[in-house]
Amino acid sequence: SGAGMGTRPSGGTIGELGTMHAQSITPENSPTALVPPITPRAPWRVVQVKALDGYRLLVRFVDGTEGEVHMKELIHSPNAGVFACLADVETFQQVGLEFGAVTWPGGIDLAPDAMHEAIKSHGEWVLK
Repeated sequence: SGAGMGTRPSGGTIGELGTMHAQSITPENSPTALVPPITPRAPWRVVQVKALDGYRLLVRFVDGTEGEVHMKELIHSPNAGVFACLADVETFQQVGLEFGAVTWPGGIDLAPDAMHEAIKSHGEWVLK
């Protein structure tokens, strides 16, 4: 006869969970082995930025390169565009980092690759 009430067939039935067996984690099936850690490898990723007097920035890149960005001429030029709002010193000092790029509120940012190239070559990047 079939399985009646109060009896339990071995191996589980449709809709029931079976017994879960312990499984050891080996280096091959470890989650960290499957997904390598994300580390920024591009040398032009900015890791530190500090606003200085005179519309200057001190920046340091992931590869250790450091230098200054001079923005006074750009910010005060007739062609400043989106950078004109940075003439307000309080706004300029709100500089930060997002995904390895120098940014300000309102979506303003600087190209980190061009910045790195200029600073690596000349120790500074002068924007006009």
